Amino acid sequence: MTRVIIADDHQVVREGIARLFAERPEFEVVGQAGDGEEAVALVAEKQPDVVLMDIQMPRLSGIDAIRRIVKSGSGAKILVLSAHESRANVEQALRAGASGYLVKTGSFAEVLVAVAAVMQGASYLSPAVTRQVVDAIARPGDSVAPGIAMLTDREREVLELVAEGHSSKEIAPMLGVSLKTIDSHRSNLMDKLDIHKVSGLVRYAIRMGLVEA
Repeated sequence: MTRVIIADDHQVVREGIARLFAERPEFEVVGQAGDGEEAVALVAEKQPDVVLMDIQMPRLSGIDAIRRIVKSGSGAKILVLSAHESRANVEQALRAGASGYLVKTGSFAEVLVAVAAVMQGASYLSPAVTRQVVDAIARPGDSVAPGIAMLTDREREVLELVAEGHSSKEIAPMLGVSLKTIDSHRSNLMDKLDIHKVSGLVRYAIRMGLVEA
């Protein structure tokens, strides 16, 4: 029995995938998460074999959730299931520790193939994103991931929330820290990215696939 957690901020997507898995006796969906924080907590609680993870989710992005799950040592295989095919998203997901990357335009049959592959210790990439990985290898100098890699998990969270239009006063209670701490994170990420205007941070976050335009 392969234990699965589905993490996506759209309930209809989660429930649709869960129903498809329910038709397969070799799978058990042990949890569904609507945001990144919930996904991390569910993995720790349920100890699944596989996590299907969307990238763009509230509270904590799928990329940061992947990092935390990998760092926790749970051993769960993580498959990104995203509507986005950009090189930035694919690179970030694989660097974070995902075992594969699927696009939502694919079929459930492909999801099953991908799950089988990662359960056997292999990786899986949808044909739609394979070109992105080839490009990353062929032209590593074009990579857009290193800037993000310089940020801590908390700085990434602050970046995403700022880009979504939240002020420091709004972000502080959302993350359970002081306003002074948020201002410090905000200053640090601006220095690391060499971007000193909110409009610039928004454009950067969109380009990195952290938020939608």
